[in-house]
Amino acid sequence: MKIRKVLRIFLNTVFWGFTFAIAALAVLVLIYGNDLPDYKKLATYAPPVATRLYASDGALLIEYAEERRVFIDYEDIPVQVVNAFVAAEDQNFWTHPGIDVQGIIRAATNNALGMLGFKSSFSGASTITQQVAKNFFLSSERTMSRKIKEAILALRLERTFSKQHIMTLYLNQIFLGARAYGVGSAALMYFNKPVSELSLAECAFLASLPKAPNARDRAIERRNYVLRRMVEEGFVTKEQAMSAAAEPLNINSGFTAQMEPEFQYFAEDVRRQLVGKIGREKLYNDGLYIKTTIVPDLQRAASAALNKELDKYNEGRSEKLQGAIIAMNPHTGRIVAMSGGRSFADSSFNRATQAMRQIGSTIKPFVYLAALERGMSPQTLILDAPIVGMREDNSQWKPENYDKKFLGNMPLRLVLETSRNVPAVRLVEQIGVANAIEVAQRFGVYPDNLSNINLSLALGSGETTLERLVLGYSAFVNGGRAIQPKLVDYIEDRYGRVLNGNESKIVDWVDGMMPPENSHIADPLSDEQSLYQIVSILQGVVERGTGKQARVYGHTIAGKTGTTNDVKDVWFVGFSKNLIAGVYLGFDTPRPLGAGAGSHMAARVFSDFMGKALDGEKDQAFAVPNGLTFMRVNRRSGVAASQDPDGTIITEAFKPGQKPNPAPSAHAAETGPVMGGVF
Repeated sequence: MKIRKVLRIFLNTVFWGFTFAIAALAVLVLIYGNDLPDYKKLATYAPPVATRLYASDGALLIEYAEERRVFIDYEDIPVQVVNAFVAAEDQNFWTHPGIDVQGIIRAATNNALGMLGFKSSFSGASTITQQVAKNFFLSSERTMSRKIKEAILALRLERTFSKQHIMTLYLNQIFLGARAYGVGSAALMYFNKPVSELSLAECAFLASLPKAPNARDRAIERRNYVLRRMVEEGFVTKEQAMSAAAEPLNINSGFTAQMEPEFQYFAEDVRRQLVGKIGREKLYNDGLYIKTTIVPDLQRAASAALNKELDKYNEGRSEKLQGAIIAMNPHTGRIVAMSGGRSFADSSFNRATQAMRQIGSTIKPFVYLAALERGMSPQTLILDAPIVGMREDNSQWKPENYDKKFLGNMPLRLVLETSRNVPAVRLVEQIGVANAIEVAQRFGVYPDNLSNINLSLALGSGETTLERLVLGYSAFVNGGRAIQPKLVDYIEDRYGRVLNGNESKIVDWVDGMMPPENSHIADPLSDEQSLYQIVSILQGVVERGTGKQARVYGHTIAGKTGTTNDVKDVWFVGFSKNLIAGVYLGFDTPRPLGAGAGSHMAARVFSDFMGKALDGEKDQAFAVPNGLTFMRVNRRSGVAASQDPDGTIITEAFKPGQKPNPAPSAHAAETGPVMGGVF
């Protein structure tokens, strides 16, 4: 009878205790369960994922992310990774309904023993499902209400999703230190390898991180604890665990997509452009695949050529010379190399795209193109003799040539090839200052809204960027087409869909899809015959004139040097048929470069780069338009070679109606000062 009574009391206690627990749980669900977040949205989980920037050959340059994450589907997660986290975090994961009653009892027992002074570590009872609920929807505050909400959410998650889906959420969302979220990113950050290549020891290490992500001092101890737990759960043998425990833990100091210094100016320009177009949130969190135009070998060659010249000048000097180089395809605008200075780490200011500088004699091809458009030929004579004018402030001005000499009548070609200043002044006065500057504006070198049109602008006192100057020169060789600089070939979202041209809309690929047709093709900036004549003269600049330092053995090259007053800035812009490059050198606060400095320094950088870029390429002559007539003439006089055979003989391109100059006896050079207009 006594036993029955005790048994009855026990059963009643259990019954009422269970009933009370059910009632209490119902009350808690009623109180805390109505305003919980919408957990069902996790069915289409799309976490913030790092955007990656790639070179044209597919090499990874850098990644942009606020949370570094590589999303991995469950079927792509190695089983040992899953087992390691189950052993370390939630041994009953595959069987509990979201909360682990056994785990709660075990944790309560261990914590009580620890508080009483027994050898027992304190532990928690949160399941992996509860951690998912907390990480996605709740704060980390240690309150009873948060734990109750966490438990309710965990139960609902388990009723809604499969265990595999919950594990996928967990392993892709959990913070594992070093700015790594999820096991995919952590594998790269800590071991520089994809998660599929992790060893057992490395899997155990990652599983040890949730408790203390940034505590590296106990890394081996915590890794070995996880290995022991994996043995206890039957996931690995004792021998496998011992072998893994003996493995050195070679943790990176914090792996990121370490970009070579040579690529940093380009990558930063891409980043700034995309932030402006698609916004920082999309760039840093949408897991975009960005294929850029940069060609790694050409980028390394460009940076090396620029730095070689800068280092040569800067040796032993306190104030350091800076510079920039940019190279692109003149037909498409695709930038294949860009360096905006000696070191991005020292200065992120990009002197290729951000520095506005006076361009000196690199303006002259546009001025001379204005003359060719108005009927002059490359052999039209221009007087190189003293000229005096008045500035706008009524002060007298007498322009000079670099050699302090005057050579009399000279063909237009020879004047440009040797970059003589005085005849250039005469030419501008003859065709009109506004007309000369208009060509530079038409080709995009100068902006359209210039407020003060004057002679000095036509002679190179105006400011522009190296990028704009190179784009202007590109039109000489691409048939007169205005092009835009292109840094990115295409962008894909995380699902492989290509964003369209304005980066605002995505389209799904279908077989047979063709690119959209151009709705409008702009008219050429100039006629093709005048453009070819300028290209031919610029070829002479390199072969016989001021740009000899820019020659590239075995290749047809055209280009122009540029030097500003007092040699404060030096330039060279040149091109082959399919590649154009521009070089700028100068101090960030303009001042003279000193004795021995000049545009030949920029030309050397160009030659060094182009020599590597064109190595192994077949030489290609510039395309010749229809309607031109080629005749041999004396370079100094412009007279047909048959009538003036002494000296250098060249081949000249004449438009219909143009011809060589009359024989020497039929003309004479003018001499003496000629008064000019008000400058």
